[in-house]
Amino acid sequence: MDQPREALARRRELRGLSQRNAAQAAGVNFTTYQKWESGVSSPYPNNRRRLAQVLDVTLHELDALLGGETKEAGGHERGLGVEAQAVRASIPGLRRAFDRLDLPDDGPTRPVAALHVDVAVASDDRLQARYADLAEKLPDLIHEVARACLANDADARRGAAGLMTLLLRAADGVAFKFGYLDLSARLIDLMRTKAEQAEDRLMLAAVAYVRTETFFASRDLDAAARALELAIDGARNLPTTGGDAALGALHMRAAVVAGRSGKHDRAAEHLAHARYRAAMVEEGVYQGTAFGTASLRIHELAVAAELHDVAGIRRAAAWAPPGSLPAERRSHYYIDLARAQLHLGRHGDSSRSLRAARVAAPEHTRGHPQVRTTLTALLDEARNPGADLLELAEWIGPRTSAFGVLR
Repeated sequence: MDQPREALARRRELRGLSQRNAAQAAGVNFTTYQKWESGVSSPYPNNRRRLAQVLDVTLHELDALLGGETKEAGGHERGLGVEAQAVRASIPGLRRAFDRLDLPDDGPTRPVAALHVDVAVASDDRLQARYADLAEKLPDLIHEVARACLANDADARRGAAGLMTLLLRAADGVAFKFGYLDLSARLIDLMRTKAEQAEDRLMLAAVAYVRTETFFASRDLDAAARALELAIDGARNLPTTGGDAALGALHMRAAVVAGRSGKHDRAAEHLAHARYRAAMVEEGVYQGTAFGTASLRIHELAVAAELHDVAGIRRAAAWAPPGSLPAERRSHYYIDLARAQLHLGRHGDSSRSLRAARVAAPEHTRGHPQVRTTLTALLDEARNPGADLLELAEWIGPRTSAFGVLR
C-alpha cells in the first residue's frame, strides 16, 4: 500500500503553499503533485531540482522528505559514493567559513604569493572533479585567505580578494553539483563582491560566466541572456590573452543560453564570436574557466543538443575531447552527447556515452541531474535492459530502479 509522504506535506505547509500552488511553482500539473505527496509516484530527476527550490531545501534534504535516502549498516547512505558522503559531511564547516569571512579564525597567514599555490590546487581539484579533496581543504584555506584580505597593505588586500574569488568559485563547484542551491547562490554573490574588491575586470567576467548557473537553476533564461550581454559589453577591449579568453567564454556561455531558448540565430552568432576568440588563444584555464578550441567544441555540442540539430550532433559525435582537458569538462561533453543520442533514438550509443562520462569524472557524472534524466528514459524505453545499463543504474543509486521507476 502506498505510504503518504507526511514530511513532504509538512514542508510544503511550512512554506505556506497549497498543493496546487506547489504544483504550479514546480512546473507540474496538480494531479502529478498529489501523487508525489500520496506516495503513488516520485518526481523524475528533472523535476527534483525545481521542487527543491520550491520547498527551499537541498536535493539531499528533498530525498529525505521523499523517503528515498536510506542507510545501510555502518551509517552510510545507500546510493551515495564515499566521495559524496565526504562532501556532505564538510558542508557545515564550509558554511561556517563563509559566515566568518570578515571574522576568520585566528592563525598564521602566509604571503599572497604563497597562498596562490594552494588556491591553484583547489581550483584544479574543482576542474578535475576531485570534490571530496576540495571540500576537505577549503575551510582552513578560506579562513587563511580571509585573514589575508584584512592586510594593511592595499595591494595585498586586492591580491587576496582575487584569490578568495577563485576559492569561492571552487566552493560553488561543490555546492552546485551536490544540490546546495541556496549556498551556491550566496557564493556567487560573494564572488562578485570579492572580484570588485580585487579590482579585476577579468575576474568579474569569470563571475558573470558562473552566475549563469543561478538562472539555469531558476529557468530564467531571459535574465541569463541579459546578464551575459551586459558582461560581454563590459569585457570588450580587455587587454592580454586573458581578455580574449574571458570574452570568448562569455560568448560560449551565451550560445548555450540562446540554444536553450530555441534561438538558433543568436546561438550561431555567439558561437561565431567564440570561435574568433578561441583562434587567438591556447586551450587553457583562464581565471578558473577552461577556454579554447576544444572547450568550444564541447559547447557546440551542448548547443546542438538544445536545438536538436542532427547535423551538429553527428559532427560532435565524430570527435572526442582530449585527455588534457579538465575532467569535469570532458564529462560534460559525454553527458550532453548521451542526451543528444537519446533524442536521435541511438540508445546504445547514449548508454556508452554515459559510461564514458563516468570514466572521465565519476562523482560529477553520478550527481548530474541530466544523467538521471537520460538514464531514466533509457530504462523506460528498454524492453530488456542490458547488464551494462542495469549496472549503471545501480551505480547511480537507488533513486533509479531497474525499469526507470524512481523510488
